[in-house]
Amino acid sequence: QVQLVESGGGLVQAGGSLRLSCAASGLTFSLYNLGWFRQAPGKEREFVAAIGWGGGRTAYADSVKGRFTVSRDNAKNTVYLQMNSLKPEDTAVYYCAADLVTTPVPPTSGYDYWGQGTQVTVSS
Repeated sequence: QVQLVESGGGLVQAGGSLRLSCAASGLTFSLYNLGWFRQAPGKEREFVAAIGWGGGRTAYADSVKGRFTVSRDNAKNTVYLQMNSLKPEDTAVYYCAADLVTTPVPPTSGYDYWGQGTQVTVSS
């Protein structure tokens, strides 16, 4: 059974930083692209960042480029999202997701497995 468990969310002031983690089990981690998505109240879930199976390829939403960094540790079956210079509009539930590798570039949609999410709240 595949499980993705996010952690590291919380309340932070604007301009602050948080690091989210997502621990995976029940899958061969190195065969999967990993993605981060978020959903704010009243809005649809949106793509944030993704990283390829080897860690060499990444993708980011324009809204987070230069502020967020996605990384992975295949030895620990964990993917991370370092979030710096946080803004109130980054407030959302953040989800990690896993996608079996079928393309060389990590996708921005169509993921196979999802975590339960972790709340990030940025106060102004």
